[in-house]
Amino acid sequence: AVAQEAGAKDARSKSKTANADKVRKAKSFKVGKIVKEAAGTPVWTDPRKAADEFEGFEFMGEYIKGGAGLQIVPAANRFYLSAYQGGLPGAGWDGDSIAHQWLDFGELAEYVVGWQKVDRSWKLEFPAAPQEATVLFDGQKHGHWKSGEVIDGLLQAGARTKKSYTDFRLHLEFMTPLKPTLPLSHPGRGNSGVFALGAYEVQVMDTFGLDPSPDAWQETAILKKPDTWCGSIYGLHPPVVNACLPPLAWQTLDIDFTAAKFDGDKKNSDALMTVKLNGVVLHDALPVPSGTGGGPSGPRAEVSHGPILIQKHGSPVVYRNVWIVERGKFPRPRAP
Repeated sequence: AVAQEAGAKDARSKSKTANADKVRKAKSFKVGKIVKEAAGTPVWTDPRKAADEFEGFEFMGEYIKGGAGLQIVPAANRFYLSAYQGGLPGAGWDGDSIAHQWLDFGELAEYVVGWQKVDRSWKLEFPAAPQEATVLFDGQKHGHWKSGEVIDGLLQAGARTKKSYTDFRLHLEFMTPLKPTLPLSHPGRGNSGVFALGAYEVQVMDTFGLDPSPDAWQETAILKKPDTWCGSIYGLHPPVVNACLPPLAWQTLDIDFTAAKFDGDKKNSDALMTVKLNGVVLHDALPVPSGTGGGPSGPRAEVSHGPILIQKHGSPVVYRNVWIVERGKFPRPRAP
């Protein structure tokens, strides 16, 4: 019996080693098909209601213990755990491979014993607009928006400024909804975006707890790749680290944008973007070689000036404290 047990342990060890080798050699994502969100999919937009009505709410979020970090994500009626060495992403994680596992609700209470739950959204800076800024939204639209609905003092996704801009620094804060029954990386979990000049999108989406390595997506299929995750320059540049916080937490997005320069129809220089999500620099003066977009129509045409556009994409994403500091004025056409 002892020999049989030893043999079984050896077989399990070899199996784990083989699986680890397989994962390490993975070079591409296992991509799944996005199934349309079913009518009546549970959704919460108020953390207080979610706490009362969704039994897994108390476990969703981030934890620390010693030199480790943990994120727990509700998805597809289970819970997806991501464990980090050194701390949480953007707050100590050493960049090494991330360990994952799935648990059922009944297993969570025992698992998190010894972990300290943390809420990094409370430590974020939600800065007031500086003196040189134009306040685009502080609970009221102030006539700056061509479109956009305000409900309970929050700007709903689907808004466009009346004014055009060229070079600027933009600050805003957003909250994604909680949709715990949808699969990981499903765009319906919370999908919006902020467009510089109406042409260059920084993605806003609930991608909390997701691993950008293809190795993590060999058993579970990925539905949206990292270059479309929160903080990405959509379809062009994934974030250098997944700094997304849990749904129903207020998050900060700061975009520093320098427009592409043109001589007639000839582009002389690319647009540049610096993007910070929750205080973490995801792109630092990064050249953007084209407009963003996908599908048959391809990328949006590049422009030297245009509006700020907050995309409506079927998800109840909300915004607050939106302000902009202009660094330059686009040239007006000469009078004939």
